[in-house]
Amino acid sequence: MDWDDLRIFLAVVRGESLSAAGKQLKIDPATVGRRIVRLEDSVAARLFVKSPQGYGLTEAGARLVPHAEAVEAALRGVGETASGPAGLTGLIRIGAPDGCANYLLPQVLARICDANPGLEVQLVALPRVFNLSKREADMAIGVSRPEAGRLTVQKLTDYRLHLAASRSYLAAHAPIQTRADLSGHRLVGYIPDMIFDKELDYLAELGFATPPLASNSVSVQLNFLRAGAGLGVVHDFALPSAPDLVRVLPDDISLTRAFWLIRHADDARVARLNRFAEALVREARAEMVRLEGGSTQGIA
Repeated sequence: MDWDDLRIFLAVVRGESLSAAGKQLKIDPATVGRRIVRLEDSVAARLFVKSPQGYGLTEAGARLVPHAEAVEAALRGVGETASGPAGLTGLIRIGAPDGCANYLLPQVLARICDANPGLEVQLVALPRVFNLSKREADMAIGVSRPEAGRLTVQKLTDYRLHLAASRSYLAAHAPIQTRADLSGHRLVGYIPDMIFDKELDYLAELGFATPPLASNSVSVQLNFLRAGAGLGVVHDFALPSAPDLVRVLPDDISLTRAFWLIRHADDARVARLNRFAEALVREARAEMVRLEGGSTQGIA
């Protein structure tokens, strides 16, 4: 069995079409199709079923995926061994929820890249779960620990959240001294049907109603608050970037969550990714301490 055929097979699996695979591999889709046929002939089984939605795996194709990914990881490992243990090089793509991507990771990744001039990092900030099986990213950060899939998971860091508002909003509205005082104030939060993880349903956990101002983006929510639109739950690590915001009832309303570093199981053999993950965990924890240490403000 030819590795190049397996490489093309994996590209079709992840792209779900010949054209997407061809674009990724920079070869003609017709060539992709011929190579898939050749691979199917070599294993004496049909690997894909074509439908209006694209190319879906047959049972035989699904059984081949972990073996092809194992070969892919082994070849990556050979390349890492040959290049030696010098500084990190090459391209690594990370997927992360937008709050983490906007307010925690930029300075963390900048430090890692400063220490490894040959390293390229792409940070994909999206409010959803990333599919590592389709290689949307080399690793992802999640707000809850996945319970299924061929994945390795480790805690990146804990973080805290509090209710916050701008000083201008608080000055213009009725004072807030207890939870009961919140009833007359406007809330900002997530669009309920776009909450992609139960860990993000902060307002429901705190017993609040659906917010009249909502977004699927943490950054948009933060900008609502900065504009004096109301009160919302904010990551403590984001507060240093918004000095006009202050925490409200911090002793009474407080949440703790964790970010999880999620990787494909086969990548545990890739030394370069292991070393990058170690640096990411170390720097993220140090940065969280720095940021949360600077976000202790209460009501002005």
